[in-house]
Amino acid sequence: MDNLQLAEQIERLKKKQDALILAHNYQPPEIQEVADFVGDSFALSRRAQSCSQSVVVFCGVRFMAESAKILSPQKTVLLPAVDAGCPLADSITAQELKAAKAMHPHAAVVCYINTSAAVKAESDICCTSSNAERVVRSLSNDEILFIPDCHLASYVQEKVPEKKIIPWRGHCIVHSRITVNDVQNMREKHKNALLLVHPEVPDEVRRISDFVGSTGQIIEFVGKSPCREFIIGTETGVLEALHSARPDANFYMLSENLLCVNMKKVTLQKVYDTLYKKENEIIVPEKIRKMAYKSLYRMLKA
Repeated sequence: MDNLQLAEQIERLKKKQDALILAHNYQPPEIQEVADFVGDSFALSRRAQSCSQSVVVFCGVRFMAESAKILSPQKTVLLPAVDAGCPLADSITAQELKAAKAMHPHAAVVCYINTSAAVKAESDICCTSSNAERVVRSLSNDEILFIPDCHLASYVQEKVPEKKIIPWRGHCIVHSRITVNDVQNMREKHKNALLLVHPEVPDEVRRISDFVGSTGQIIEFVGKSPCREFIIGTETGVLEALHSARPDANFYMLSENLLCVNMKKVTLQKVYDTLYKKENEIIVPEKIRKMAYKSLYRMLKA
């Protein structure tokens, strides 16, 4: 089948299987088009939690589908690309976190949403790139063990200087590619454009940007800005939402290689196969799920 036929069959199967299709902002355009909702990872997990459908097809990477399962244990959560992982999430294991906690017994553990269910289970509270500052401020501890993204940890340290942020060594392999030279080259080509970057970029890039925010915050900023030219420092998939929000504006990627290979592993054929066979179900052991749920719940209450 070609893409049009696959899309039609996916729509038919979705109704038959009582399924909801969720797609992350970084997914390929054709996946975003067949999705019921497109957004960032935690917003999609909340959407899965509130939907009436019994089956959720999560077009993203494994930690995202796990988060949906943690919040919605009664639902069947399917991951079309079963091998779609996240190197940032993989940069810390539950055992490594336990060892770090032993070294910093007075520190509260704040884990980024980009972590496995097992790591969330060992953490005190979860955070996203949009609420990390608020979450850290909500804690009474003076020391914060912030895992696993070192650049987001640095960003939070600048925003909350009264606390000691202890960073992990992880980083996003896409955002960490961006350099100051990339910024200088693009600013020279597009002198009137605003530079918008994700907080996972290196510190030296973040500090010379015009706006720092999550994918959702970048989309919101563009929608409200009077500017008509933007340089985008995050994964290229976000361009779909940006063009939709501002068809009158011009967008330039900060670098040519801002592409997450794992996010692009999802294809229409895989979505169709997953729906047809109801395969690649995400399973989170109940003990781990309950512990991980606490870290997500505390974030919602922060």
